[in-house]
Amino acid sequence: MIKPLKIGNLLITFPVILAPMAGYTDSAMRSLCGLFNCGLTFTEVVNAAAVVHGSRRTLHLLETCFDTVPVAAHLYGSDPSVVAEAVSIVAALDRFCMIDINCGCPVRRIVAKGAGAALMQTPERIYDMVKAAGSATKLPVTVKTRIGWQPETMNIMEIAQAVTEAGGAAISIHARFATAKHSGPSNWDILAQVKNAVEIPVIGNGGISSASDATAMFSRTGVNAVMIGRAAIGNPWIFAEIEARLSCHDYMEHSDKEHAEIVRNHLTKLTHLKTIEYSLRRKRVLPPETSAVLHFRGHLAKYLAGKPGWSLVRKNLHSINTPERVMNAVATALSDLTPFSN
Repeated sequence: MIKPLKIGNLLITFPVILAPMAGYTDSAMRSLCGLFNCGLTFTEVVNAAAVVHGSRRTLHLLETCFDTVPVAAHLYGSDPSVVAEAVSIVAALDRFCMIDINCGCPVRRIVAKGAGAALMQTPERIYDMVKAAGSATKLPVTVKTRIGWQPETMNIMEIAQAVTEAGGAAISIHARFATAKHSGPSNWDILAQVKNAVEIPVIGNGGISSASDATAMFSRTGVNAVMIGRAAIGNPWIFAEIEARLSCHDYMEHSDKEHAEIVRNHLTKLTHLKTIEYSLRRKRVLPPETSAVLHFRGHLAKYLAGKPGWSLVRKNLHSINTPERVMNAVATALSDLTPFSN
């Protein structure tokens, strides 16, 4: 029996979580995962300094217009005082259930600023970050990190201890090294070791591509929750499938009609978000509908990969630039009967 996840004063009934992913986990995607019982979601990666400077486009990343499940604000930064100021601003929006600090992103532009995965090399800096953030809000403060920068310098135990001592309410751990990014096997044994070593909840991430993987992580590591990242892109149904497995219920596959409707729903919501973003731009380039469709291609490829007509759609993916072409591609991929039309 999987227990609810308690993070500070926050109770998450279903401890299967959508990971923060830049360019993907906006309010549109989060809302669809919520439809299929995702227990908690995170914003995209948000620059704390840009929040403090009042960047309208950065603040747009904190939009929650479609969210129906708890959302955590996911911030990155290198200066504890700046992060604390950003936390105060974000908490005042009254949209979020907790604050999460990124201490594991391996993207070069973030690491170059001394943020993200760079922080793993100085656990004392993570301590300062969590302490400062905690002083700026009554919301639970958590950390998302990795098992280390590289195998030679694995220090996740020190990091987890720093988070705990600083008053962090939970820690999410991607079970790969920063240098591995998203490739290679995930080290779930390390997750189990951390879980046994700290008192705060541990959320496991990395190496989950199916419902069976999620249940295996729970049983092998004892983590308090599992976090789904890339496996949820184009597949919000994965949360319902995991719930069915954990509850020992049969999972009923969704129909092609439902698949198409979810794609349409997602694109419609994304277009709304792009309309808001368009109004915030000082320099306007693409109209919102076009921008939404181009942005949506990454989602669409995942929604349709492996479907009967996917190979035909893949060849023409670059030509999809209107909502009509999106839905035409969906029809082609699902049935392999409708000729793809430019």
